[in-house]
Amino acid sequence: MRIYFHILFFVLASFCQAALDFNRDVRPILSDKCFACHGPDEEGRKADLRLDIESEAKNDELMAIVAGSPEDSEMVYRIHSGEEDELMPPPEIGKPLTKKEKQILEQWIKEGAKWADHWAYVPPVDHPTPEVKDKQWSTHWIDPFALADIEKRNFRPAKEADPVTLVRRLHFDLTGLPPAPEVVQSFASDPSEKAYSRIIEDLLGSPHFGERLATYWLDLVRYADTVGYHGDQPHNISPYRDWVIQAFNNNIPFDQFTREQLAGDLLPGSTTQQKVASGYNRLLQTTHEGGLQLKEYDAIYAADRVRNVSEVWMGATVGCAQCHDHKYDPYTIKDHYALASFFSDLGDRGFNGNSLPTKRPPEIQIFSPEQQARIDSLTQEITMALPREIVLGINALDHNRTQFTSQLKKAKNNKKAPWKKKLAELETKYLELTDQASIDRYRKLVGKKKKVENQGIWTMVSRAVKPRTMRVLPRGNWMDDSGPVVLPSVPKFLGSIQSDKERLSRLDLANWLTDTENGIGLINARVLANRLWYLFFGKGLAPDLTDFGGQGTPPEHPELLDRLALSLVEKKWNLKVFIKDILLSRTYRQATLPPAGYQSYQIARRLPAEFVRDNTLAISGLLVPTIGGPSVKPMQPAGYYRHLNFPPRKYQTDKGKSLWRRGLYVHWQRQFLHPMLKAFDAPSREECSAERPQSNTPLAALVLLNDPTFLEAAKFFAKKIVSSGGSSIKERLTYAFRQALSRPPDAFEQKTLAALFDSQVPSTEEDWTPVARAVLNLAETNLRR
Repeated sequence: MRIYFHILFFVLASFCQAALDFNRDVRPILSDKCFACHGPDEEGRKADLRLDIESEAKNDELMAIVAGSPEDSEMVYRIHSGEEDELMPPPEIGKPLTKKEKQILEQWIKEGAKWADHWAYVPPVDHPTPEVKDKQWSTHWIDPFALADIEKRNFRPAKEADPVTLVRRLHFDLTGLPPAPEVVQSFASDPSEKAYSRIIEDLLGSPHFGERLATYWLDLVRYADTVGYHGDQPHNISPYRDWVIQAFNNNIPFDQFTREQLAGDLLPGSTTQQKVASGYNRLLQTTHEGGLQLKEYDAIYAADRVRNVSEVWMGATVGCAQCHDHKYDPYTIKDHYALASFFSDLGDRGFNGNSLPTKRPPEIQIFSPEQQARIDSLTQEITMALPREIVLGINALDHNRTQFTSQLKKAKNNKKAPWKKKLAELETKYLELTDQASIDRYRKLVGKKKKVENQGIWTMVSRAVKPRTMRVLPRGNWMDDSGPVVLPSVPKFLGSIQSDKERLSRLDLANWLTDTENGIGLINARVLANRLWYLFFGKGLAPDLTDFGGQGTPPEHPELLDRLALSLVEKKWNLKVFIKDILLSRTYRQATLPPAGYQSYQIARRLPAEFVRDNTLAISGLLVPTIGGPSVKPMQPAGYYRHLNFPPRKYQTDKGKSLWRRGLYVHWQRQFLHPMLKAFDAPSREECSAERPQSNTPLAALVLLNDPTFLEAAKFFAKKIVSSGGSSIKERLTYAFRQALSRPPDAFEQKTLAALFDSQVPSTEEDWTPVARAVLNLAETNLRR
């Protein structure tokens, strides 16, 4: 009887087993275990069998996969074989199939081996809104997609987060800063839809919104203040960071945002700020070592740019095709070098030396609005003081005098040098132009103008030169010139750029990346939508944020991800409108800690490194909220730079208000990232970073307790508690908690913190500093829920 029961159970289980989805269930197995030998890479392919293309995988002669007949399929025989020389994957590869994976492959073939194009290379489609049981839960278009999945799992949606949690969530997500207590109190007393929407609008309009999104974007494009290789010298690039902040604040559509970075210098009538944006092309790591091989670094820089562009805008790892065709995706080695060819017009060869900051022309000088206004005013005064032709003449004479004086210094006592005579001739010409008194008065104005101009900040920009010849490098070998010459073009399987120009430019590439009709704009929109979802939920709908290829994990909710991508395009790449749409959903407003039987899309997580610093400074009252400006150097451990050479240097801590700027503006030294940022998992930004890890180590706790910035913040917070928190211990503890956590302390917290006082009647800043340190060190203080 028992055996019949088992047979019946097996039959019923097989009958009830859900049909497999190729992209979700099968392709990841084939990609991970099979494509290395039976995939796109022609050189590495074994047995002339290709499993990434349906027609070849189902080849009648090879019979690797016989649809509907597992018993006739060579694949099924091989994955179950007991002979080592027949078993697939081969044991020496070290990637054996699990029992479940074998069952999936066998079931898939039995069901007819249904195929599907790789989800990431198919443009998003407008999926119908799913039917849900609880039709009253929400009317927002996003929510039925989330609710349908929750109901399918026999769960219920988590309740909405409480008003205090919601207002804190919105502030951290949109500005990276905590809410003011009065804002929390106001929303808690009126948590209406109108009030919720108004908070979102206020935060999207805040100048700190741009800082929040810029923090993430700079991770993607590997922004840093130093060159990275060799001596890791500083370079001039901070105005690019400020451009990114302002671009997000000004809500530049993402397609224009893309064009200005990849090709700001090529835009018709390119403005100064568009040239600043083109500094994106100069963010890669460079070396300034004497004796470097130019061709070697041409290849290194080209590969770096291909990796970054493909990861940032395509969610693709085209960099893996540098030495051979991609092992898991349809990118060929020719595709890699054709993409690299778009950037072969950038003049960035052969700059070396140990100057601080290092010289990386082309560079332009940027002035603040106040500086530019002063320059314009002085220019007008100069024009009014002397006729224009005389001004131009004296300008020319001054320029020549500077050159001649410089040459005279170089020549030293060389009597044959002609510059002494030329300088004398210049003085005569001055007197011919006007009287000496007038000259002495232009010169003073010019001196003032030059003084202001010297305060400008230099920044690297792109400037097109004659493109270098780009060849396919066999096996990535920069010394092998035998490969064919390639011109700029996009990966062949993704289409082409139609143009009557002899050579495509970076601007053509930028347009293709965001063109929703003739380019991959829809695919790009899916990548961007997924990353924005990650920012506001803690996890992407497709978990691998930089790899939508064969090795990436398929999205858990592909229909929702497609609809989000289409929504972004329908909104004409308007990020603020798109973000507000997400934040208005019930899915976003769910609590992060649902009870048993409930499910939430929201994930509680610690704030990013920069925001941990910002949060502490904001709570204490020390934060200097100025937007933009040069990078700053806060306090850090003595001797941390002792191994930084070529040339050796010492860390010079800034003074005054610069010490209390936001973490976004901290000097980003690639090889020696500030220890506070490093302890809280900030990346070195050598490569694209789409998702930061979340470690939990004693180092982070030690930073919060002992970093000088955090110690000063605790002292200042203690002073604030004493001066503004009332007179009793209870009042002051309540004040401290409302400032840091947006809530009052409970009885246990009051009792525990009261035990930290040395004095029976704590009344001074020194008495309250231990309590301030404890409050600032609470896990909840730096938690986004």
